Amino acid sequence: MIRITKQDSNYFSFSLLSEQGTILFESVTFPERNVLYEAFHTLKASEEKRVRFERKTDHQGNFVFIVKDASGNPLGKSQLYNSEAGMENGIKNLKNRIRHIEITKN
Repeated sequence: MIRITKQDSNYFSFSLLSEQGTILFESVTFPERNVLYEAFHTLKASEEKRVRFERKTDHQGNFVFIVKDASGNPLGKSQLYNSEAGMENGIKNLKNRIRHIEITKN
């Protein structure tokens, strides 16, 4: 499932949820709804190498991945994971989940 949120001042963001309702990915905010749609379709094309998964560890030892487009601009980030294996599984789950989600312009 995808959840689109309208922020203050007409900014938009989206979250991708697992089948259980856990947040797999939270986008950065976008100034227009059309830009949000473009970012989602870029993310959806991740199998075509249009996006890059940057893996990081925070100061408490938790793992997180950041998704960037081909130009290096961040599209969003994952939840925190306790292990590197969990993070890698999260990337795999995100890729599988976005294959089955469609977003249409309203």
